[in-house]
Formats: sequence, C-alpha cells, structure tokens
Amino acid sequence: MSKDLSHLLDANRSWAAAQVDKDPDFFKRLENQQSPEYFWIGCSDSRVPANTIVNLQPGQVFVHRNVANQVFHGDLNGQSATQFAVEFLKVKHIIVCGHYGCSGVRMAMRGDRVGLADAWVRPIHQLARRHGLVTTDENLQQTCHDQLCELNVIEQVKHLCESTLIEDAWERGQDLTVHGWLYSLKDGIVRNLQISISGPKDIDKIYTNAVAALKKRYS
Repeated sequence: MSKDLSHLLDANRSWAAAQVDKDPDFFKRLENQQSPEYFWIGCSDSRVPANTIVNLQPGQVFVHRNVANQVFHGDLNGQSATQFAVEFLKVKHIIVCGHYGCSGVRMAMRGDRVGLADAWVRPIHQLARRHGLVTTDENLQQTCHDQLCELNVIEQVKHLCESTLIEDAWERGQDLTVHGWLYSLKDGIVRNLQISISGPKDIDKIYTNAVAALKKRYS
C-alpha cells in the first residue's frame, strides 16, 4: 500500500475547483465569516459527519467530536470547545448527537479491555449497569445496545447542562438550548430523543421524562 497521499490532495483540488464553479464567492465568504448558530458534540466515528447529515454548509456548525460523544467536566478539550462556542461564537443551540451502532458504547456495555479508551468509556459501562443493560444473552444484546446509545446521549445532555459554562450562560440570560439526538446508520435519519433544555430549572424533570419515554419505547 502506498504511503503517498497525493490522491487526497488531488481530490482536494478537485473539490475546491468544483465549489468555485458552483459559487465563485464560496471561499471568500468562509474566510471572512464564522457565525454558526449550532455547536455539535458528536462521536468521532467517520460515518457520522455533522455537516453532511443535517445538510449544513461549512461555517454553519461548530463541531467537537470524541469517542462515544462524551461530556466530562474535567475534559479540557471538550470544555474549551464548549466555551469558545458559547462565549465567543454565541451559538444558540448545542446538539449532543450519538449514533446507533456506536463501537465505543458497545465496548463499554460488554466491558471490553482495549487500553486507554477503557477509562474514557467507563462511565457508559456504569450507566449500562445502572439501567440493567449489561447482558450475555445474544438475543438481547442489540436491543440493550440501542437503548444504551440513547441513554448515553440523554446522560451527556444532562452533564452538559450541569456544567458551569452552561450555567453561567443561562445566568447571563443567553439564549441557549441543549438538545439530544441520535443518528441511525441504517437509514440516515436523526432521532430526536425528546430532551431539549433551555434553562436550569427543568433539567431534572426533562431528563427524567426523556428516560421514562425511552423505557416505554423498549418495554
């Protein structure tokens, strides 16, 4: 296998030329403006490109991705991206978007050991145990995995809303809503997990209702 990546550079030039053909001012606008309304916290999975699946153009969504779309208060990378999005870009919506078939979630559910990533996804394993989703029954594993992918997003939305960055934004009166979505690799459709939070007062109620709705769907 060749170590030369010239084919990617060639593809880049073809893409850039095609953009200019369609819109001569495309790059001029990008160069002088970044004012997205949306901040996307998603999984690093290469099959889930944020802009593409919601049909947004470059410059319309600010993106942070990591394994299994986690939100940790001590994660300086994620918290820095969030602060930049909220305080500098003044985004109005934060979307935590996971996806069915997430390898990080599956690894956590089964308790697999792969190395450094074990610690990163350990909270998902604890979440699975808390909701009775750790099973060795092969007939139940897919359903448990789907539920855990959804629960993980709901949990991360709650974590984000309880962070000082979001609390401070709401305290300043900033117009900001945090949403939880899940993308399906099977059909390309994004599911709304019915957790959208616009202020601190209703965090627990909306979170509890979202979990209850999920449990009802799988009962």
